[in-house]
Amino acid sequence: MEQLTFELAPAAPPTFTNFAVGRNAEAVAALRRLAAGQETPAVVFVWGAVGAGCSHLLQATVEAARAAGRAAAYCPTPAAAPGEPPDVAAIVAVDAIATADALTQGTLFTLFNRLADTGGTLVAAASLPPARIELRADVRSRLGSGLVYEIVPLRDEEKPAALAAYAEARGMRLDPDVIAYLLVHGRRDMPSLLATLDALDRRSLAAQRPVTLALARTWLHASPGGDAAS
Repeated sequence: MEQLTFELAPAAPPTFTNFAVGRNAEAVAALRRLAAGQETPAVVFVWGAVGAGCSHLLQATVEAARAAGRAAAYCPTPAAAPGEPPDVAAIVAVDAIATADALTQGTLFTLFNRLADTGGTLVAAASLPPARIELRADVRSRLGSGLVYEIVPLRDEEKPAALAAYAEARGMRLDPDVIAYLLVHGRRDMPSLLATLDALDRRSLAAQRPVTLALARTWLHASPGGDAAS
């Protein structure tokens, strides 16, 4: 069922709009200001457990910055990071910082200094805070020299309200029993849950039916070929 969920519900492009903020309002607000060019700290570091949404926020920041006409790049790994920023006042977002090897750490050190010289910002993410990552001391100190935020995943009891708010923002009329069913029978991390809501919304529009518990059951139990499973 979990594999089928991903086949039928491809993830929507990460944006600030489809991020369930929860207790991360301060971090999201700082990244929004950065993307809009309202504040330009030298470095913003976000960290949290897998599924908390750090990668989502990095990509959302880059997307929002580009929409605002700013040069921005997302690097899924430190090895993909450029040695030079793409432009003045650019944003370079580097994910999975803890995987940086010795050579890549040198690139990150150079990139940080270049961005600082040109008014740009390095946005970085990892599963641990900078002080606990095994990196060169000079790289680690620079990563921790700016804004550092822990991204906290939603508690289970917070998810129904977050899903209801997300559905309302999309114009979906969603009964509480649908949300309860998804939380029991689907994957419970927020990226998967939001992707599921997106897919159900598309399915309901195509079928010209509201998102009901019956539709959610049929969709979750459908075979890859579209036939109902027993």
